[in-house]
Amino acid sequence: MPRFAPIAMVLGLGLSVLNPNLAPAQDRIGLAGSYLAARQAVVSGDHAQAATYFLRALEVDPTNQSLINNAVYALTALGRWDDAHALLDTSLTSDDGQELALLTRQVIRIGGGEFDEALAAIAAGEGAGPLVDGMVSGWLQLGLGNMGLAVEEFQQASNASPVASLAQYQLALARASVGDFEGADAIFSGEEFGPQQLSARGIAAHAQVLVQLDRVDDADTLLQFALVRSADPALLTLRDSILADPTRPYDFVLTPNQGIAEVFFSVARALGTDTGITLPLIYTQAAHYIDPGHVDALLLAAEILRDDEQFYLAANAYAMVPIDHPLSVAAEQGRADALFSMGQEEAALEVIRSLARNNPDLATVQAGLGDTLRQMEEFESAITAYDQALELVDQDQERYWFLFYARGISHERIGNLEVAEADFRRALALSPDQPQVLNYLGYSLVEQKRNLDEALDMIERAVLARPDSGYIVDSLGWVFYRLGRYEEAVAPMERAVELVPNDPIINDHLGDVYWKVGRVREAEFQWSRALSFEPEDVDAIRIRLKLDVGLDAVLEDEAASSESQ
Repeated sequence: MPRFAPIAMVLGLGLSVLNPNLAPAQDRIGLAGSYLAARQAVVSGDHAQAATYFLRALEVDPTNQSLINNAVYALTALGRWDDAHALLDTSLTSDDGQELALLTRQVIRIGGGEFDEALAAIAAGEGAGPLVDGMVSGWLQLGLGNMGLAVEEFQQASNASPVASLAQYQLALARASVGDFEGADAIFSGEEFGPQQLSARGIAAHAQVLVQLDRVDDADTLLQFALVRSADPALLTLRDSILADPTRPYDFVLTPNQGIAEVFFSVARALGTDTGITLPLIYTQAAHYIDPGHVDALLLAAEILRDDEQFYLAANAYAMVPIDHPLSVAAEQGRADALFSMGQEEAALEVIRSLARNNPDLATVQAGLGDTLRQMEEFESAITAYDQALELVDQDQERYWFLFYARGISHERIGNLEVAEADFRRALALSPDQPQVLNYLGYSLVEQKRNLDEALDMIERAVLARPDSGYIVDSLGWVFYRLGRYEEAVAPMERAVELVPNDPIINDHLGDVYWKVGRVREAEFQWSRALSFEPEDVDAIRIRLKLDVGLDAVLEDEAASSESQ
């Protein structure tokens, strides 16, 4: 089933993409190739290819409603709203694709400032959808000068789950947009509706409201508290702006279009991608179309595409962020990540190196350079980048544990074991229960055959935190093996192979454990299986030797060689 099928059903698209009504027989040969290519793109979740091939199929069969529906679907996911709207037949009667068609028309109306028509569509049940219509109505009424009706719409929406908190947030923004900063603060502060769980954007809006109320110190305190948890670049820029000009005007959301874009963006972010990417992606693209200045929407679209492994589209979306925007650094980091994931490692490295040169005082950029270099196995250069990042931060803050951990990995990979261990222990001092660090240090100690009891304790704690991580469970089995507790090693090692069945190292480890408990044939099977993956990370010669003479003979020979050196 296509990965977007559940969301397609929510939108009313059904699964017509898998069985369109084909054109007359004389045209089917031309249609078939494009249709099959489109279907394959749908299955792989590639919206760009799907749009291309559905449009090509429509050249052969321009009235095929199923093809139109699917082309509209792909185009809106790409943010090509004008192209999608151009495909829609004004006499559309089929239920298939109706919801998406209505959404598309509504987005076009709003983008074009047709507020009366957009309100009429909502009243007729032909708006953008029940999740957003109530809040959109509020902004439309405000745009028509009906603030009283706008408040009623927001308050009505705030009484209906699952968007109650989002409607309260929108009401606060609406009040602020017309200069009612006291009313906005009453919501943001929790006085009117109770405590609000604000995103970084909500915190930015509240801080701007506080500035308008001559509460600059409170705004600064709010921003500082948020920045301790996350060094959000937009919040950093806002704080610098407020400190430089304590009388700066409110400019977070000023127009109905900006408010409606915030509705679509907020709902998209709240939906998440656990049940599919399509609805959040389409809503995010709607936000950016309605307000082209909504850079957060552009970034969210890029992140959704990147997480869906549509790296080319993600890289293009990141590249659309203006270079002078506060979020341009985050966008360039995302673009580098997308390029790296596409296999364009050198291009990714050049992007991140350029960022590091232009932003020498940003720890996140230096850390990102270190991460890229580490993934490219340029460990010494990675260490230098991590050193620079650590010089720029408060090294006693818990959230910087990862910098020590990443630098420790780099040291460990080039044989600086003592320095690596010191970094791992510093990371644990900052965040004692991090399973990644517990596992890495524990496994390193096992491989060095040192402090095995401590290593066992670390790895057992890591397994408790991540019981479904095959690599961590493998570490537990392996430490039992190193301790000579072979029977205890069997269960975790078998579980590790279940979790990561195609990893050659884990299969090799299970083979060793089986041998030690007398399960010789099963050991030989696991060693052969490890070799079948054409591994680069294991010693294939050693595995073949184990198959020839057995593990005991190999270990005896290695011990004798070690003594003679």
